[in-house]
Order: sequence, then C-alpha cells, then structure tokens
Amino acid sequence: MHSSHQPILFDPPALSLAAARALHLAAQGLLQARRKKAVKADVLAAVRQMGVLQIDTIHVVARSPYLVLWSRLGDYPQPWLEQLLAEGALFEYWAHEACFVPIEDYGLYRHRMLDPAAMGWKYSVKWMAEQGEAVASVLEHIRANGAARSADFERTDGQAGGWWSWKPEKRSLEVLFTSGVLMIAKRHNFQRYYDLAERVLPGWHDGLLPSEDQVRRRLLLASVKALGLARASWISDYFRTRQPRASLARDLQALVDEGALLRCTVDGWSDAVYVHAEHGDLLRDAVAGKLAPTLTTILSPFDPVVWDRRRALELFGFDYRLECYTPAEKRRYGYFTLPILRRGALVGRLDAKAHRAQGRFEIKSLALEDGVHLSTRLAQDVAGAVQRLALWHACPDIDIAQTQPAAFGALLAQALLDGGAVARRAA
Repeated sequence: MHSSHQPILFDPPALSLAAARALHLAAQGLLQARRKKAVKADVLAAVRQMGVLQIDTIHVVARSPYLVLWSRLGDYPQPWLEQLLAEGALFEYWAHEACFVPIEDYGLYRHRMLDPAAMGWKYSVKWMAEQGEAVASVLEHIRANGAARSADFERTDGQAGGWWSWKPEKRSLEVLFTSGVLMIAKRHNFQRYYDLAERVLPGWHDGLLPSEDQVRRRLLLASVKALGLARASWISDYFRTRQPRASLARDLQALVDEGALLRCTVDGWSDAVYVHAEHGDLLRDAVAGKLAPTLTTILSPFDPVVWDRRRALELFGFDYRLECYTPAEKRRYGYFTLPILRRGALVGRLDAKAHRAQGRFEIKSLALEDGVHLSTRLAQDVAGAVQRLALWHACPDIDIAQTQPAAFGALLAQALLDGGAVARRAA
C-alpha cells in the first residue's frame, strides 16, 4: 500500500492526462495484473479499496458485482462474496446505488436510514402511510420466524411480477430495508434474506452515530481516495452525497489547508484536482511517469471506473452508455456492453453472452474505439482478457460473431488460437 505523510516536493504537482489515468487505475486496483492467486480476504480488501461494490442482477455474463471483482482479482470463487455478507464483513445499502459496503462504514449511511423520505423513489412515504398495517405484519412475521425472502410471501393481489409492480410484501420489505429496520442477512442464489437489523448487526446503537459533519468529511475523503484523483465535479457522485457546490468547495479548501488532501493540476484542465494525502507516493510516481498501466481486462458497466459517464469521457475520452434499457433497434453496440481496459486506456467494448450449459462464450460484437491502432499485440492483450473471462465462466469455447473494424476479427481469432483457446469466427 502506498502511503506518505511527507510533504510533496512540487507545488502544485502537474500530471499529464496519461499519468492522471494511471493514478486513478492504481487507486482502483486496476493498474497491473495480480501476481498471486486471490484468497477470500482479497475480495473484502477490493471492496474496501473501492468503498462500495454496486449490485445489479443482469446476468448475460456474471452479475456485475462478481465481474467488478474479477476485473481486479482474476479467477476467484464467486461464493466468497455471499460468504462475506453472511459473516457480517459486508452489508447492503443505498450507497452509490444499491451496493455491498464494508461493515465498518455502516455509521456513514445511518443518517440516510433515519431520514428515508429524502431518498426519493427508494422509499415510499405514501406506502408507509397507507399500508402501515401490512408493513407491520411483514415485520412481525420476520420477528417471529426469522430471516425471509420476498418469495416467502405468496402473491395475493393477482398481479404479475416486475419491479414496477412489486407485490405488497416486497414493497414493505423494501421500505423497511431503506429505513434501516431490516438488513440483508445473507443471499442464496442471489435472493436476499431480510432480517431485523438488531439481529444482523447486534453491536450497533445510535449512540455510535457520527455527526453529519463527520459523515460528510469522511465520505468526501473516501471519494477522493477511491478515485485516486478527483475534480470537484466528480466527488459527490461516488457516494451520492449531493453536496452543494459552494459547501463542497469550502470543505475541499479546509482539507487542503490541513494537509488531508493535496491539490494538483492535469494538463489541459482549467480546474484543480485533489488527491488523498495517503496517495502521496502514488502521486509522486505518477508525476514522474513511474506508474505503468499493464493490465488488460474487461469491465462491468457498473464498475466505478465507468459508472460516472461524464468522468469516463473526461478522463478516458470514452463515451459510454449502457444500452440494455434502449430498444433493440436503436442500440449501437449491444445489450450489455463491457468496456475493454487495455494498458491504461479504454480501447473498446464487448457485447458478450455466456452460454454456461454449452460451455460457450459468445462474442456478439466487439467494437474498438475510433483511432485504436490494430496490431498483433493489441489482439493478444484483448484475447488474453477475453479467454480468462470465458474460462472463469466455465466456457472454454469462444465464438466471434462480429468485430468493428472487421479486420480485427481475424487478429483476435488467431490470438485466441495461439493462446490455446477453442475459437470460432462466424462465416
């Protein structure tokens, strides 16, 4: 771990855009490939390094939280994540969005639970007011019978499923979760088991609650640390703190004055960027051009590197939209495109599907960014990442349907074959 409390010797440090990217990737655990096989503790360490691990249920490939961890850790057993949740090392709550969060940060989110009406659509004041008895009966069921899934309550209103038409018990579980009365005790087959907060986290009482000023400071510092470097306009998105701009500017200045944050510049940007003091050595190395990004991997759409679309554009020149909510005929790249990170740059996007029962990994489309230079080395790097991802899905056969540009398809197929993969291109 890089850390330094020595004063920075340059004032203010100036970073090239490439160095800024490298510092960001180093802070996110994506600078270089791991040398050692991951152990379970590495999963918790990765979540702590990011601060949060966003949850999403789409599983054309591995569900997003598992994929975000794979990008950093390589091959690891997916059940480790649920085990850490069940053991109480992680909890679930609304952080960036629905996220796994290290349990030691519970207090940073408790204020949100105590004022759930401020959480927008995530909490229905109307439901609580109109369905108080139903909510109380769901709570009483869990109190008497232990942790329960939404599926444990039979639907009685004759409606079909879908998140927009949740059955009443599911709505009640969610308002109780958002208000902190219930927590997620565990997951099985990715289904949540809700239980009383005092049973999941028996050591907590609100006498431990940090002040709102302390929470604001700690989340601000955590945002900057997780990002490696941050423009002021990036900070509030990371933990969805929604701090007003003037208040944020005052806090940033105070943290610079006390030495908790370092202020720097990036070539071509008119505003300052901020770096956590504990990343002092990383900053020195970045300025000196000593941070060499060598990792090539595939990212989830909900990876912290790309979840803020504006930041991905400003830092990587990568204009990214997730198109699974776009009508099929209007999609440009595909249903669930995965950004391709190669040696410090976002060079393309992969639309893939794991056919697990057949052991087949389908590349529906792989599109390189404009201006990416085609080379055997690029193909080898991308092929290595795709093959590792396919094997992690237990899909040794790789089918390539389409690449943009088309000429990359032959290079990619050859690189896969050279790497020992069973690869086929569409005729």
